[in-house]
Amino acid sequence: MDGIIGQLDSQAVWEEFLAHRLMKGRFTWPLFDAADTYVEERRYLPVAEAFMRGEGPGIPERKSINKMGTGKKRTVYSFDPDETRVLKLVSHLLYRYDACFAPNCYSFRRGLKASDAIFSLLKVLRGRRMWAYKLDIHDYFNSISIPILLPILKGILSDDPSLYSFLERMLTDDRALSGGEVVHGRKGVMAGTPTAPFLADVYLMEVDRYFADKGVVYARYSDDIILFAPDRETLEAHKAVLLDFLARYRLEVNPSKERVYTPDEPFEFLGFRCLGNAIDISRATVRKMKGKIRRAARSVARWRRRKDLDAGRAMKGLIRTFNNKFFEDDDPQALTWSRWYFPVINRTEGLREIDRYLQQYIRYLGTERHTKANYRIRYADLKALGYRSLVHEYYRYRESASAGTDSSR
Repeated sequence: MDGIIGQLDSQAVWEEFLAHRLMKGRFTWPLFDAADTYVEERRYLPVAEAFMRGEGPGIPERKSINKMGTGKKRTVYSFDPDETRVLKLVSHLLYRYDACFAPNCYSFRRGLKASDAIFSLLKVLRGRRMWAYKLDIHDYFNSISIPILLPILKGILSDDPSLYSFLERMLTDDRALSGGEVVHGRKGVMAGTPTAPFLADVYLMEVDRYFADKGVVYARYSDDIILFAPDRETLEAHKAVLLDFLARYRLEVNPSKERVYTPDEPFEFLGFRCLGNAIDISRATVRKMKGKIRRAARSVARWRRRKDLDAGRAMKGLIRTFNNKFFEDDDPQALTWSRWYFPVINRTEGLREIDRYLQQYIRYLGTERHTKANYRIRYADLKALGYRSLVHEYYRYRESASAGTDSSR
């Protein structure tokens, strides 16, 4: 087997990578044209050859960005754009080690999606009364201990020492750029960088394998973990083992996202709410989206007053923002709701609640008041401004998917 670093200057490898991303829908045509030119002109060579000589990557930039759906910040890292492109190829080639992971790890696996975790759990749980324990690891990617990770990684990459040396160099460099200044500190596997998802899977592979070998109903998607047991006592025993693992790996549980579910209540995982065969959007997701709508509407209202703009333009702005979030985006890899939720859910209560809430705030921008008079702005008026109902678009998606299935038979 050829080493991964030794393949970075191969035109054939880059062309295969480009074709893979195109077939997976990772490109718009303009983005594909740009990537195709990049590969055809072999503009990757300077960085690829530097990596092959044992150099780089350089110092990543550290940024704080808004966490999706909340007012909180999260820290992400990014390398130079050309280095990032080559690291994306490295990440693509790392899928050769996918067989190392337990089947209950669903994050960033080739051929697996979050929906597979949900459907697999529901299949195993069907007809069984089970308790559940769910947790979220606080700032997982950036909290990973590199001294603990490296021996695990070395074992996996024993057949590719040059790749291990490259990753070791990258992970042990404690420098980052912040505000144009070089700072030093713990970075973990650097959330936002192309190799971080693979390394995050590697870090807890012992935990995943333990529960798989014990036959415990368990699933992990990056920093989200859920496990099940037939009774509370067994659940507490599994929970104790899991928390002991996380403590040994120097990870902290986010207490606000830790939850025990009884057999009679729906469990929530990866943004979904499940009970029996019913799958809806989780209450936590609904709450987050309401907060996002509320903050966005208030921001647009302030902008409207400052610029003395008409209500229709403000309403259109809010509608366009959430149409992009729910249904479409210029980035083909963006996880719009139509891509994440529509293929999985079979209930629409959560969608209906968000529809009502968004309509309320679109109308609010027409008057900047929350009164019954807002309903003088009719639903037809909202549609004329471009509003698209989540429930309506969901049923259109289901009809289209059903028609596609029928036509392929």
